[in-house]
Amino acid sequence: MTIHRPAIRRCAGLGLALVLGGCAAPPPAVPPAPAAGGLADLMERPAERALFEGIRAYDDGEYAQAEGALRRALESGLRSGRDQASAHKLLAFISCTSDRRPACEAEFRAARAADPAFALSRAEAGHPLWGPVYRQALP
Repeated sequence: MTIHRPAIRRCAGLGLALVLGGCAAPPPAVPPAPAAGGLADLMERPAERALFEGIRAYDDGEYAQAEGALRRALESGLRSGRDQASAHKLLAFISCTSDRRPACEAEFRAARAADPAFALSRAEAGHPLWGPVYRQALP
């Protein structure tokens, strides 16, 4: 069988075009959707700002200020169930350390109601003051 050179060139040219076509740059990526909001946006919402202030006060050992800010956050309508659970958890810690066991239990239950996945970390659950209350409130 005799193959003509022009046919070989056409096949080679077609093959080369196919190979090079695969190397072409992909179409431009779709730009990502704008972020749902950064920290600056959250800080403009009263409930989230109060939660931030409550966490900061708790971390600084200012428990009375923390309790007030966390209650304001909850009353102002925190949007996220996880944020609500965080506020209730810290309120539970404050209540337990203030020897207010019924309030501590209620806050743990409220945390679970706000976020069904709520659970203390292993270290938190082992705390001598609130660990036993947590295990009793949320068996």
